Amino acid sequence: MLERDVEKALVRRVKALGGTCEKFTSPTKRSVPDRIVTMPGGKIIFVELKAPGKKPTPLQERDHAARRALGCDVRVIDNKDDANAFTP
Repeated sequence: MLERDVEKALVRRVKALGGTCEKFTSPTKRSVPDRIVTMPGGKIIFVELKAPGKKPTPLQERDHAARRALGCDVRVIDNKDDANAFTP
């Protein structure tokens, strides 16, 4: 299974829950999470997607830690089961 398979499952799940799951890129910063999930009620979640068994790089981990220190919800999903069970 590839990362894109996990990503597709997450996008489907978020849409089914009534939210949006937008691709996130930054022209000036590497290592940002792959997706920004916006849910009804204003809940925003950053999601890093990985192929099964893969872990975030040290640079990604630092980015996640900085966002969490600001109070952001940052999650890492590395399999379709977790993507299909995603809850805000």
